[in-house]
Amino acid sequence: MANIIKIQNHLAKRERTKEKKRSVETKEVRVYFLIVCEGEKTEPNYFKSFKTNVKSFVFTIDTLGEGSNTKDLVKRTINYRDKSSQEYDSVWAVFDRDSFNPNNFNGAIELAENNDIKVGWSNEAFELWYLLHFQYRNTSMSRADYKRVIEDEINAKITAQSKSKKPKKFEYKKNSTEMYSILKKYGNQKQAISNAKKLILNHSCTNFAIHNPCTRVHLLVDELNGDSEELNEKIKQKSE
Repeated sequence: MANIIKIQNHLAKRERTKEKKRSVETKEVRVYFLIVCEGEKTEPNYFKSFKTNVKSFVFTIDTLGEGSNTKDLVKRTINYRDKSSQEYDSVWAVFDRDSFNPNNFNGAIELAENNDIKVGWSNEAFELWYLLHFQYRNTSMSRADYKRVIEDEINAKITAQSKSKKPKKFEYKKNSTEMYSILKKYGNQKQAISNAKKLILNHSCTNFAIHNPCTRVHLLVDELNGDSEELNEKIKQKSE
């Protein structure tokens, strides 16, 4: 006959309290993102690759590729948010400086800020964010130059890690669905975030069109990694 261990009432109550506390502490919280991108595939493919279960959060990431210019993109982001039946916890517009008129670029950022839209802008191109996974670069480059240097950096890593004498070379493709995993394997996201923060320190004015090179993509990446204190506090207050 098995031994039956009786637990005194006050001890049993204490255990139930502990179990309830553990349950509350590990409760997953649903977080809704809306990310509207200038590029139709490059940026959406990258952000869709982030984990949806992070720490105690479960992310729903609605990512749209619009293929429209900066101010237009912000207006569409506002429209999507305001007309959606879903209440989003974090709303982002992601676009590049490229060759857009400085007034258009700066005006888009101002329009977004005035309407509680966060902006993951890059000057000059989104590929700057990729490059920062490998090196700090504080001189302006063309999109073609970014492509070449990114390829050089990744191919150097592939050669160093490969057992083959002639490993298959990496060729950067703008609309790739694999860049997140490639950067995770060969790059360093923490270094990219550090480099992006360092670039911001080079500029003090609000004429963002001349902040080249510079990017704010890391701020969105912080949120998607569950590392944004500001967003985490907002979610905490919402779930209480």
